[in-house]
Amino acid sequence: MKHTETDTSTQSVKKLSCFLADSEDLVKEAQALRYRIFAKEMGARLKTESEGLDYDEIDEYCDHLIVYDNIHRKIVGYTRLLGQDQARRLGRFYSQEEFELDQVLALPGRFLEIGRTCVDPDYRGSAVLTTLWSALAQYASAGRFDYLLGCASITPGPSGYAVDAVYRHFDARNMAPPGLQVKPTVPVPEELRCGRDESGIPPLLKAYLRFGALVCGEPYWDKDFNCMDVFILLPLEQLQERYSKHYLRGAQTKEAVSVFA
Repeated sequence: MKHTETDTSTQSVKKLSCFLADSEDLVKEAQALRYRIFAKEMGARLKTESEGLDYDEIDEYCDHLIVYDNIHRKIVGYTRLLGQDQARRLGRFYSQEEFELDQVLALPGRFLEIGRTCVDPDYRGSAVLTTLWSALAQYASAGRFDYLLGCASITPGPSGYAVDAVYRHFDARNMAPPGLQVKPTVPVPEELRCGRDESGIPPLLKAYLRFGALVCGEPYWDKDFNCMDVFILLPLEQLQERYSKHYLRGAQTKEAVSVFA
């Protein structure tokens, strides 16, 4: 897929660009970033650990959206995108491995799943996530998707997984109605839950909620990735509306954003 870059910077070199990885080398670099975040930082047990990469059979069906630091020449942000047509060829969405999604997938419209979202630790709190989300909104609009779906992780704190504390932070407007509640295939074991509020809502999940995403029930226990996954559903008309209000103001960050065509 072609991309063009809108330069909102007065500098001769744009610091950040966001585009679909268009070479095997870029995809492998993104998989190496995923490995550093999920295996080294979060403690995930990966079958591909010996290669220093995080990949699975789903990757070949996905588009890989990367944020690239043009000055230091490296990938600093990432998410993978699995559209409805790609999922049909694969035979499933990744989330269907963790949740029973029949009620959600019965909704009229087209679905886009995002996953493996991560940001280089040295770039957290910068414009990377803003750049990634603005490009994602454009990708979703170009593909005429109606819903964004995926999982957001709750990682362990000093006393365990603060699942209950995180859920207490959710606004009632962010909780899905009964007809859109999903069931995890592996519920969180009671002995791993703790009620202490140690870290608040994780940043990625907080971003979903800010855009109006729905939390669709109890989380899934992902033993391999050492985390609890919360299933979220976001009507993309809300993302487009909030994107236009919030991220179009991102021009003030003076970063480059890709426009997909």
